[in-house]
Amino acid sequence: MRYLHTMLRVRNLDAALKFYQDALGLKEVRRTDNDKAKFTLVFLCAAEDVELLKRLPANRGAPLVELTYNWDEEKYGEDRYFGHLAYEVDDIYATCAHLMKLGITINRPPRDGQMAFVRSPDLHSIELLQRGDAKAPAEPWTSMPNVGHW
Repeated sequence: MRYLHTMLRVRNLDAALKFYQDALGLKEVRRTDNDKAKFTLVFLCAAEDVELLKRLPANRGAPLVELTYNWDEEKYGEDRYFGHLAYEVDDIYATCAHLMKLGITINRPPRDGQMAFVRSPDLHSIELLQRGDAKAPAEPWTSMPNVGHW
């Protein structure tokens, strides 16, 4: 398992970038604007990690902070501004099966062979991402419904 990023929701992207870049000195390394879903993702890293990121796959650099800005105003409450921790795993299906055997609920199953979400006992969201290419869709994951929130 390899740590990837922590996602934080922000209400004002300019103000957030002023804080994370200007005050803390983090560097923007990737940005995604999604017109259809109306959000912007900005990935930042510490200055010392910029060279490390150049050696890693563009969409899986680490360690990063992901700022998620939803264009339409949303009311999260303090507990929802923290988004999730993300980890890359060797086998998304084996990892989820192992977690289920331990009694952990798979809140968002890996139906796409690529991504799943679970929650810690303190309800922190954990994103699991398949290392490399997505696995072929397979049961029981393909038809497993979402459970709760993630």
